[in-house]
Amino acid sequence: MKLSLGFSPCPNDTFIFDALVNHKIDTEGFDFDVHLEDVQTLNEWALQGKLDFSKISYGVLPLASNEYIVLNSGGALGKGVGPLLITKYEAVSTNIDDQTIAIPGENTTAHLLFSLAYPAAKNKIFKIFNEIEDAVLHEEVDAGVIIHENRFTYHLKGLHKIVDLGEYWEEQLKVPIPLGGIIAKRSLDKKLIQQVDGLIRKSVKYALEHHHKELAEYVKQHAQEMSEDVMRQHINLYVNNFSIALEEDGKKAVLKLIEVYQQQHPEINLSANNIFID
Repeated sequence: MKLSLGFSPCPNDTFIFDALVNHKIDTEGFDFDVHLEDVQTLNEWALQGKLDFSKISYGVLPLASNEYIVLNSGGALGKGVGPLLITKYEAVSTNIDDQTIAIPGENTTAHLLFSLAYPAAKNKIFKIFNEIEDAVLHEEVDAGVIIHENRFTYHLKGLHKIVDLGEYWEEQLKVPIPLGGIIAKRSLDKKLIQQVDGLIRKSVKYALEHHHKELAEYVKQHAQEMSEDVMRQHINLYVNNFSIALEEDGKKAVLKLIEVYQQQHPEINLSANNIFID
């Protein structure tokens, strides 16, 4: 049986899904039509109900939860893994509310975390995540929110951190940061969803067991110009026990994010019931 599956080309996602999509584990009769896209595209597709299974930013979950349900495995949560707000000139950090800020997508966790820290900031420009550093460097914006591998390299370009938005989330809400999760169409058979969820868990475990040997070629080929050291930093930061299974702490964090979203968007009526697959 073939199912559509979307995730990003970032090292943490290709690391997690390599064994599944390249049949390094027994896929129990499933094949996957893989779509490698940036998370903002995947978020937009989730709102359109395009794929059977997909990685999304948890920031879009409140808008997609009627169509999709959250799996236990394959996601990115944790502590010390949040987005950073960076700038070219340190003085910009004194008055963020009046500055122009580049954000990696409107319906992203990064945007939600930025809005939590700076609720009065209104001058936002939404860009693909890998365009934000250049926008700051070329002074198209005053500051930008960076995610993924950029958090390891921004300082090499002379950029300065204003605040770690993940640390702010953790200090305020006392839960891990829910960055991205894996969702499945609710219209699919529940047992099928549970079976794929189990396969993703096996794929994560396979990757972790082989991590200290050689990085999979699948990870390297999609990491473009990234060094292997940065790839490993990226994987070590974003792939952890929450990627194997959300468990109660992970689910609590996701529900807290939905609560914060509701506070920021009181005009939208949300229900936190039946968010997760059993």
